[in-house]
Amino acid sequence: MSDSDEPVGEPTAAEAEPGRDSALAFRARRSRALVIILAIALVVVLADQLTKLWATSTLTEGAYHSLIGTLLGLQLTYNSGAAFSFLVNATWVFTIIAALAVVALLWFSRRVGARSWAVAFGLLLGGAVTHLGDRLFRAPSFGQGHVVDFIAYANWFIGNVADIAIFFGALLALVLAVAGVPLSGGPRHSHTQVTPPTAAG
Repeated sequence: MSDSDEPVGEPTAAEAEPGRDSALAFRARRSRALVIILAIALVVVLADQLTKLWATSTLTEGAYHSLIGTLLGLQLTYNSGAAFSFLVNATWVFTIIAALAVVALLWFSRRVGARSWAVAFGLLLGGAVTHLGDRLFRAPSFGQGHVVDFIAYANWFIGNVADIAIFFGALLALVLAVAGVPLSGGPRHSHTQVTPPTAAG
């Protein structure tokens, strides 16, 4: 049988293998990334809740304890609003926002394959989950809980470990986006150089 008699339209095993390998590689990267995301999120939740437990059992509400002069200190407060005590009388709004953030982060985590993006997602997810837990289960009531803040930054605002995780997670995500690091963990987008076929003869 000559070359012209070979059937067309069906990919050969050699042609199909690269796509299959690529899909398998992405699934493997995605599995590793998901483990990183969940592990970092768990560490953030534990660190945040344990430090809040320490703060509520050790510090007196409103009393300032200096760590670095007036630049950094410890001051226990219960925040019904977001940062800077914004919308203090609408706690349920932040409960809904935290819940939506957790759902969105879990949804997009399925697409993460890059370890650097996994770190960013883990920090953001951990911060969102622990904030949601505060809103749901802390006093004064379900869904309207007050977040425990105790890290005082000069006279600017008072935060907690979850705020630090969210800040650095968002910063890392911004850097990765600007740098063009793909969420999937594959090679960065670039123009593929195609070598033109040489003329026969």
